[in-house]
Amino acid sequence: MYPTNDNIYNVSQLNSDVRLLLENGMGIVWLIGEMSNFSMPISGHWYFTLKDCDAQIKCVMFRGNNNRVMFTPTNGNQVLVRARISFYEPRGNFQIIAESMQQEGDGLLQQQFKKLKSQLTSEGLLTKEIKRSLPRQPRKIGIVTSKTGAALPDILNVLKRRDPTLSVIIYPTKVQGKDAAIQIAQAIRHANSRNECDVLIVGRGGGSLEDLWAFNEEIVARTIAASIIPVVSAVGHEVDFTISDFVADVRAPTPSAAAELVSHDISLRIQQLSQRTDRLAHTFTTHISHYIIKLTHLVHRLAMRNPRVQLRQQTQQFDELERRICKSISQKLQSNREHLNHSIQRIKRYSSSNQIPQLKTQLGYSERRLIDAIPNQLRQQQHALALQVKTLNAISPLTTLVRGYSITCNQNGRILKSCKDISVGEVITTSLSDGEIQSEILWENPSK
Repeated sequence: MYPTNDNIYNVSQLNSDVRLLLENGMGIVWLIGEMSNFSMPISGHWYFTLKDCDAQIKCVMFRGNNNRVMFTPTNGNQVLVRARISFYEPRGNFQIIAESMQQEGDGLLQQQFKKLKSQLTSEGLLTKEIKRSLPRQPRKIGIVTSKTGAALPDILNVLKRRDPTLSVIIYPTKVQGKDAAIQIAQAIRHANSRNECDVLIVGRGGGSLEDLWAFNEEIVARTIAASIIPVVSAVGHEVDFTISDFVADVRAPTPSAAAELVSHDISLRIQQLSQRTDRLAHTFTTHISHYIIKLTHLVHRLAMRNPRVQLRQQTQQFDELERRICKSISQKLQSNREHLNHSIQRIKRYSSSNQIPQLKTQLGYSERRLIDAIPNQLRQQQHALALQVKTLNAISPLTTLVRGYSITCNQNGRILKSCKDISVGEVITTSLSDGEIQSEILWENPSK
């Protein structure tokens, strides 16, 4: 039987018809579930997954609708959504389009997380007192993780880079999905039964809350707490926390960080070894040099105690002393001879027979200077006197009289300056340039 053209669909037509059937047949529904895988790209739309214990469904909430939501959604929120059933044609995905959203509590998984953590805390499995320190120089590292996950190559690369001499034993297990928690617990028990590792790294790479949930299971937590081998929990990214992080002896923010914690950088050890070798070589060289110097000193002392050597040294010292004495006597005689000659010269220089000619010469020189200085001094004095006479003539009252002025004095010789200074009958004297005139006052000045 062959299909007719009416029964043949292309993929686009089929997806379009399915979308119309869902949207028209179901209408508006109310859906309650736990939010996970929440993301908000630059478009402003919200994309997330709603789930319960047995199923999940993809959701989208467009920007125009999510602007009316009164809280900030996060993974693990239990929410109540009013939505339309839809079908995303390009990918053939069943989805719902949320039109409104409100909170419905912390979420089932979050409640289970808090409940188990509280129970383990009450039992004392999370206290610091029971945590064990990691070995300082581990030789074998055990890794409990998926052999196909991204965490394993990250851990191996770090260990190889830091210390290639470390032995690594891998205990592969599922880290996600059904039975993952049971397999993780079995791998930890297997490592403890073989007891061939110094420390265990238990973990996986990042993921959503449900992806990491196996490490929040009680069976994994109690198996880690019961391990005789120290356990480093390395689950997800730095912001991810699981129950295994709290019960483990040490929590590492990432699998790579766990590898850093359990290993030592061999380059530092090589550097330390090189430094110790250098110090040892330096100490050895110092000791050898010390003993060589000491041996040389002893050989020298032995040679110095030889009588022949001592006799040669004493003979040489005697010759040296003889040369020094002769040289000292010669220098002393020369010094005394120079001092005597100097004293003779001084006596000759200060004797009277030598000083009289010199004093006569100095006296004649002084006499000539005195004779030459008298005319010059007279000329200078005459010139100064002429200048003073000229100055006195310029300011002399007699010079003023020559120009036609006169000076009048009263009987007491006091110069008259005003008519008020004289009276009738008084005799006054008037001085002119060529003599004096005496006058008698016959009348008084009317203006007096």
